[in-house]
Amino acid sequence: MQESLPLYRQVKRELQKIIEDGHYGTGKPLPNEATLARALQVSIGTLRHAVDELVHEHVLVRRQGKGTFVAPHNRARFMFQFFQVEPRWDPEDDTPNEQEFPGIDCIAFARDKADVAEARALRIKPGEAVFRIENKLALRGRVVLHDRLALSAAMFRHLTEKRFAERSGTIYALFQTDFGITVLRAQERARAVAAGSTVARVLGLPAGAPVMEVHRLALTFGDRPVEYRVSTINTQAHDYVSMLSKAP
Repeated sequence: MQESLPLYRQVKRELQKIIEDGHYGTGKPLPNEATLARALQVSIGTLRHAVDELVHEHVLVRRQGKGTFVAPHNRARFMFQFFQVEPRWDPEDDTPNEQEFPGIDCIAFARDKADVAEARALRIKPGEAVFRIENKLALRGRVVLHDRLALSAAMFRHLTEKRFAERSGTIYALFQTDFGITVLRAQERARAVAAGSTVARVLGLPAGAPVMEVHRLALTFGDRPVEYRVSTINTQAHDYVSMLSKAP
């Protein structure tokens, strides 16, 4: 373990490495605290501190009376951590606004060569093979998002349009269950742009209409890029909602 880091952070890194190597799969419990602490040669208190951070970062999840598990990418996690679009908030309406899971349709799937932006984001060379995927997302029957994804073909070998379109859960659940790749977090940059003709047609807007464009880089262990996504959002009746918190 690295002496320059606090001991619990060293333990956290050891646990991350163990999880990344696939020793504990999604849905299977980790050994109990006493067993893990002995294996890592630390106190239960130090181990618990490391596990607390991994739970906070959605790498692990505790289930009362059952133990600690590698956190699955299910719909609840998708809505909490990775989907930030909601109907416009009305300050005069006290009715709780229940978040709705979007309807998602894949409208394009192709294998192509990475352009400069995709290569830079995914840390591959321009011209290397990527999968380009386009989705449209609807809330209450109205299309409000257009997503364009780029994935390294080397990372997602044997991915097919059929496999992608017929997945039973979220996209990140597919990454996790079929390819052993867990998206831990994402970096996003948002900007206002004018809708291009193709995206405008998908969103039912006139070309040139103002929209929000969000560039997302999804990351796995070691901050390794998994997915580069550009989302275009029709904000006429919807907001991009971000929950902020400050680490202690």
